[in-house]
Order: sequence, then C-alpha cells, then structure tokens
Amino acid sequence: MHDVIVIGVGGMGSAAVYHLARRGCNVLGLEQFGIPHRFGSYHGFTRMIRQAYFLAAEYVPLVQAAYRDWRELEEVSGASILRITGGLDIGRPSSWIVDGSRRACLEHGLPFEELDAAEVNRRFPGYRLPDGMRAIFQPDAGYVRSDVAIRACVDGARALGAEIVTDSAVESWERRGTGFRVRTAGGSYRARKLVFTAGAWVGRLLPELRPLCRPERQVVLWTEPRRAAPFDPERFPVFVLIAASGGYYGFPNAGGYGFKIGKFNHRREQVPDPALLDRECHAEDETLLREPIEAWFPEANGPTRRMMACMFTNTPDEHFILDRLPDTGDVYVAAGFSGHGFKFCSVIGRILADWCTDRVPEWDLGTFALSPERLARWRADLHP
Repeated sequence: MHDVIVIGVGGMGSAAVYHLARRGCNVLGLEQFGIPHRFGSYHGFTRMIRQAYFLAAEYVPLVQAAYRDWRELEEVSGASILRITGGLDIGRPSSWIVDGSRRACLEHGLPFEELDAAEVNRRFPGYRLPDGMRAIFQPDAGYVRSDVAIRACVDGARALGAEIVTDSAVESWERRGTGFRVRTAGGSYRARKLVFTAGAWVGRLLPELRPLCRPERQVVLWTEPRRAAPFDPERFPVFVLIAASGGYYGFPNAGGYGFKIGKFNHRREQVPDPALLDRECHAEDETLLREPIEAWFPEANGPTRRMMACMFTNTPDEHFILDRLPDTGDVYVAAGFSGHGFKFCSVIGRILADWCTDRVPEWDLGTFALSPERLARWRADLHP
C-alpha cells in the first residue's frame, strides 16, 4: 500500500509528489497524459510570478515562499527555472490594477516604483504606452519556466523513490477499509491518503466540484519582434495591462520563443468539460491578440512564431480551492487556480505534503478553504 496517491502530475501534482518523496513517503503519481503535455493549463514555456497580490492578503506570504522553493528546486536539480525581469502593472491612474498593486506593495513592504507612461517608454523601449497610463514597477517580478519546473519536480521525485505512472487515467476511486482504492485501465492501487491535483479534469473525479471548477479556453500568441533587443528579458519586464478593451499579460522573448501575449478570459469560451475545449487556433484568436500589440508594443508586431490554446479553470470567486475534501477523511484537493496559480506550485506542493504527513502548514489558508460560508456564496453566485 502506498502512503499517498497523487492524481494528476501537472504543476501542482508534480510539486506534491516531489515534496512527499523528500519526506520519505511511499508516493505514487498517476497522470492520464504524458509529462509534460498540452491538455492542461501549464504548457507554453513560461508563467508569470509577482508578489504584488491584492486579491487577498494570504497570497503574498504564499508567493514569497514559492520564490524560495523555486530557488531551492533550482539548486537541487541544476535547472534554470525562475527568471527575474521586473514586472509592470499598467492601467489608468484610477484603475483597480494600479491602485491594487500600489496598495499591496505598501501593505506588505514590497519594493516598487510608480511610473508614468513616458518613463515606462524611456526605460523599457519595447513599450509604447500612451499618455495617461501609469504603471507600478515591481523589481522582483519575472517568470517561471513551467515545463522545466515540472520536469525538475518529476525527475527529483523519481530519484527519491517516487513512482509515477503516465498515460494512466483514473476511472474510479473509493474508500476501502482504512485507506482508498484507485482504479485505472491499467491496474488498481491502494493508498492511505489521496491528493487530487487534476486541474480542469478534477470535476470528472470529484463531481461536487464540477460546477465550481469551470474550464475556459485561453489562447496565447508568440511573435517575432521587428527588433530583438527591446524584448530581451534583460530589458523587457513582464506585464499585466488593463484597458477598456480588456486585460492583457505578456512576457519578453524568453528562450528565443518570441514575444508572448495573452488576454484574460480571451473570448470567454467556457465549456462544461475540458475534453470539449477547442484546441485549434483561429484567425479570430490572432486578431484579438494583434490589436494590443499594435497599440502598445508595435516593435513586437512581426511574424507569428506560434499560437497555443490552453485553459483556465475558474472558481466563482477566482480564489483557489486548497483544502481537505469535506466528509472524506484523508482526501485533499488543489484545484480551480483561475489563471493565476502556477507561480504557487512549489509552495502548494509543500502544503499538500504537510497535510499528508500530519503537519500544520505555516500559512493562513482560510481564503482557499471549502468552508460552508464560501460554498454558500458560490451557490448564490451560480443560482442567483
């Protein structure tokens, strides 16, 4: 019998398997696809990391711990995972993004600068912001190399004795005696504890979470900059930009893949099941992402290098689900990361390992709990 079975070995699951293996647990990871794969929410080479979180106070200590854990994983694995570029939160002076980012920096003692559009354009030549925009610059923001991070966790876990089985979709699970039985097409496994980190697919295994974890199609675009130098990671901070046309996020020419841009909630295409997601990219997708490039990053408006479709898994309040599953004993779930979760993978893996080894995590996790109050708010949101 295994101590723990982790179901879903993507960002969160790979980190959970790694931390459990480091603690000497007999751990099994089950992944329905390969490692890595393109059917989840982490492919596309890079994910943003930043500390100026204002969605809830609990995020900042968590992301600060995530930075430390990513650096530790780099030391252990020898892989380059975390790159600091600085980051810009951009909008009108009275916008929620500028006000919220400023407030978070002040409340948590984070270093920042407030810049007008002319100063942003002068310091970072890849930007062409119009007069009237402002930005909060955070020097410690940057990106995580998502595929590299997952491979490092999986390789590290296997080196410590963890078993990871790919191409092995879970068909069912049930309580059996003092533990659990998990069935796949290829076999049956037993464990004392279960961890569900299956991303958008979690609703297939935990039906009670299906209406709370809603898959949404996202598309990101990489272009060949007309001039390479302004978009080098040394000269181009990652960004979140809020305008009348929507919210956008982007990255420098990391690893030579090109300038990367996406739009939050893209075309607002939610699906009831992730298998129904349209994974092809269309002219309408590119047009939607070319518009902000033309407006604010014209030197990046060169040929398309690639487009990819992935997905967000949104909760009604866009906060994570991170808790013991109610009324199930030793079953834990990390899901619903709503497009902003990958940066936290390293520390969430540690939290899941804490719970599975009967330790109390050091962070306040109340915002992420499946509490009766939160569930009641969600029911009101889903059935007004």
